[in-house]
Amino acid sequence: MNLLLLSLGVGAVPDFIAEHVARPEPAVRIGYLNDAASPYAGAAFVAAERAQLSDLGYVLTDITAADFVDAGAFAGVLDRVDALYVAGGNTFVLLAALRRRGADAVLVERVRAGLPYIGSSAGSVITGPIIEPISLMDDPSAAPDLADHSGLGLVETVVIPHADGALPPYPPELIAQLVETYGSDYPLTLVNDDQALLVDSETTRLISSP
Repeated sequence: MNLLLLSLGVGAVPDFIAEHVARPEPAVRIGYLNDAASPYAGAAFVAAERAQLSDLGYVLTDITAADFVDAGAFAGVLDRVDALYVAGGNTFVLLAALRRRGADAVLVERVRAGLPYIGSSAGSVITGPIIEPISLMDDPSAAPDLADHSGLGLVETVVIPHADGALPPYPPELIAQLVETYGSDYPLTLVNDDQALLVDSETTRLISSP
């Protein structure tokens, strides 16, 4: 199992792909799961996130989990990519989309079987045991049908992205409030925008990702 959990910067992506994908660049096929961005259609950051990954030269396949009629179709798409990138946006919307027809279970199965997983912001948060702490950063009411806030359980910690407070929606005061509110109940890992959490079967460590 190999995961790269970003906050914002994608600097660590090329080394991660080179280590875990046998296909030579630039032919590496990355699935780009975009459900988290659905509440922000037209926002500049949505296009910018996809563009920064595309600019690295990978072949991107856009994936919207909410559009699949069943988990089998979603599995078929994952079987045709070399790695999966789960983009940022609203964490609750993302998890709801994956849960709707069982795509979450398929995703966990494929990642545990070896599909390299790259998460950014919301895509990083859902890998943990629970997404509840992120309710101070994302609006849970955007996914009213999501009753269970358990995460995918791929990692044992709740990733808190943008922890340096550099982005205006997430000032240092908000990050401090989040830690004070949830830090005693859940294991939290604070990840700055120029960092990533690198996870494999043996280790979990923060690395640079400008």
